[in-house]
Amino acid sequence: MNKSQPLLGFGQYAVLVPLLITACAANTDPIRQQGKQLAFDRDKGNCLACHAIEDGESPGNIGPQLSDLSARFKTPQQLKQQIRDASVFNPETSMPPYGRNKILTDEELDHVVDYLWSLE
Repeated sequence: MNKSQPLLGFGQYAVLVPLLITACAANTDPIRQQGKQLAFDRDKGNCLACHAIEDGESPGNIGPQLSDLSARFKTPQQLKQQIRDASVFNPETSMPPYGRNKILTDEELDHVVDYLWSLE
């Protein structure tokens, strides 16, 4: 190998570096990681019982897939209200009222919302 030739050209670095930064940032945010753990935890959020989520194992199909939520909700706060008590918006919902029934604390709801909002 010739030492004067780089392994990658500038154009390849221009593509590779932003992808690596994005991947690392998405996977290391501690709030999002806590939110993901809560969403996947069968004893807490248990979102996978009804929803398909990226990287989730054995998802349910009663509820919609949880991705690109900014297309369905105007703000993260609106999503949080839906998770807190979906019966406010739809009295016939089968979704548990995670906040009203104190299944998740307000802080835990924030973590779950931050995680879910980040999914594309």
